[in-house]
Amino acid sequence: MPETAVADAGTGLSPKELARRHGLSASGRLPGLMEYTRQLLSYRHFIQAHASAKMSSALGTTKLGTVWQVLTPIINAAVYYVIFGVILGGREGVTNFIAYLCAGVFVFQFTQSIVQNGINAITGNLGLIRALHFPRASLPLSVALVEIRNFVVALFVLMGIVLITGEPITLEWLLVIPVLFLQSIFNTGLALAAAKFGAKVRDVKQLIPFIMRFWMYGSAVLYPVSLFSEHLQGWKLAVVQANPLLIFIELMRHSLMEDVKLAGPPALLWTQAVIWTVLVGIGGFVYFWRGEKGYGRG
Repeated sequence: MPETAVADAGTGLSPKELARRHGLSASGRLPGLMEYTRQLLSYRHFIQAHASAKMSSALGTTKLGTVWQVLTPIINAAVYYVIFGVILGGREGVTNFIAYLCAGVFVFQFTQSIVQNGINAITGNLGLIRALHFPRASLPLSVALVEIRNFVVALFVLMGIVLITGEPITLEWLLVIPVLFLQSIFNTGLALAAAKFGAKVRDVKQLIPFIMRFWMYGSAVLYPVSLFSEHLQGWKLAVVQANPLLIFIELMRHSLMEDVKLAGPPALLWTQAVIWTVLVGIGGFVYFWRGEKGYGRG
């Protein structure tokens, strides 16, 4: 007769103690934050493979493929230059408006793409979620990884545009690396938060284009940042200048361009960037983790 493991009623142990003795845990238990982080690290190869698959599926059916990663922000910048730089005269007061505009468009596009794709990270992968067991944060993290790769490629194009338009290479160009690092963590936190919010409120993805357009206009992407101080005062100006996207855009301009007027002193901008990175990066991760048990249900 085969041996069968049964609970010994005479041991006097509670069901919880028996479960702990035999390595059992409650079904659907929310892992601790550190345990969840370790799980994600163990699934890092899955995250990388999923990100590569998304890139291949998104661009594999087009003739130009990965070239669109670079063409999209360039075309946007060209359109905005004609409208805001030439027709509306927004280039007045900026020595190198083309570089100024392209830095804003490229940096903003980085965050915009992560938010737009992150909002569908859970709802667009329900079949995968219901079929396999893995940390659900892997999905928005793969979205962030794809966009980070895309932005690194676009960043070299931006540097080329800056050089062609007359900006010299200086030691401050090295500051691009910490700007990229901070914004990548900030964007990853946004992707995590957007993924959970999109899973809870399905209709929010219809509002994302309007939200991002409003955010773009409040980030001095298309016109000199000095216009804010000319038309706003007091707390209104302080709120606009605390905009995290404005801060990252200004830091990128400060790194690549000379004689560019910023929204504030560089030391203040760096301090604000670090604060926003910590708040959104960690906050987005914790916010997503707390909903881990509910993704794909209902």
